[in-house]
Amino acid sequence: MTTTKDPADAWGLDPSVVFLNHGSFGACPVEVLAAQSDFRAQLERNPMDFLLRAYEPLLDTARERLAEFVGADSESIAFVSNPTTGVNTLLRSMTFKPGDEILITDHGYNACSNAARSVASDTGAVVTVAHLPWPIASSDEVVESVLEAVTPRTKLVLLDHVTSPTALVLPVERLAREIESRGIDLLVDGAHAPGMLPLDLRALDVPYYVGHCHKWMSAPKGAAFLSVRQDRRSQVRPLVVSHGANSPRTDRTLYQLEFDWTGTADPTAWLSVPASIDVMGGLIEGGWPALMASNRSKALAARSTLCAALQCEESAPEEMIGSMASVVLPAEPGSGEVAPLEISALQEGLWSEHRIEVPVHSFPESPQRLIRVSAQLYNRSEQYEQLASAVTDALKRESARSTERL
Repeated sequence: MTTTKDPADAWGLDPSVVFLNHGSFGACPVEVLAAQSDFRAQLERNPMDFLLRAYEPLLDTARERLAEFVGADSESIAFVSNPTTGVNTLLRSMTFKPGDEILITDHGYNACSNAARSVASDTGAVVTVAHLPWPIASSDEVVESVLEAVTPRTKLVLLDHVTSPTALVLPVERLAREIESRGIDLLVDGAHAPGMLPLDLRALDVPYYVGHCHKWMSAPKGAAFLSVRQDRRSQVRPLVVSHGANSPRTDRTLYQLEFDWTGTADPTAWLSVPASIDVMGGLIEGGWPALMASNRSKALAARSTLCAALQCEESAPEEMIGSMASVVLPAEPGSGEVAPLEISALQEGLWSEHRIEVPVHSFPESPQRLIRVSAQLYNRSEQYEQLASAVTDALKRESARSTERL
């Protein structure tokens, strides 16, 4: 793959936009999109040949490259379209009885928390919530909060590796050992982790792990995966049951036969994962380790810039920060809760007035809120300075309007 002189040139982002939200939907480099287009062209030249002959070997290659990247056994990897589908798949594959408890945290991703609530409603299980501090002083507080919420009825813990709203890297390694020792299963929602953090899923050795490829790995949209430990694999089935369920083949596991084909679809996002690994790893000297370190350094610097401008304390210790950081904002005057996937007034103002894309969320509940910045190779320090200035001005105007109403 080609090494780009200026890493920012690898993406096709609109140069008039200050894009500080790689964490939500990622952004795919032009060269990776070209690789996907090549696969799609091959598919359309002869769909029968591609899907019935070429697809499986290509998918196996993608699986092996991804497994190597995240430190997993290739047999554990199943591709899905996104982590929300993965979490739903795993929850629906488990057996819950009335009174069983599914433990989540109040920093969890809303869609996955909803999936847990849906399964609990259908089975008579109960969702319990571990309340994590925010702001937070130490990862020890996460361990204490989660383990204090565990009871003899806890059947499963659903834990984010990197929290979406607060951008905290949680101590999953420590919690995995503690939870396993209590005979409880752990499902790690690692949507943000691949490409942000070095991963070794063999060493982590949790029963269930879900990850994204389109966020920090910058693969095309629609590429995500499950990694299921061998002792749990036989019970895990896709949400869509298709031909693999009664296949007589013995050259592949049932797990692979079922997940690799759930019906006709465009598999090119999955097949392009090796390209994303190669392209992103070739953007700067030092490859992926240097890329992760650079992004983390930028995220910490961006947080410092915002906190200095807003005259506020940093919300978490440095060791809990990856390629994103969240900063507490003053409470929003006279507003209600912002629903998931809706855009707050402050976020919309930053876009409409300054062409800045950055998420502003209610957290932990309205009127409390935070702003979350992402850091990718294409971001520059002056963009965070521009954000800090724009946010400071917007908050002053908010305060003035609130005073006028009084």
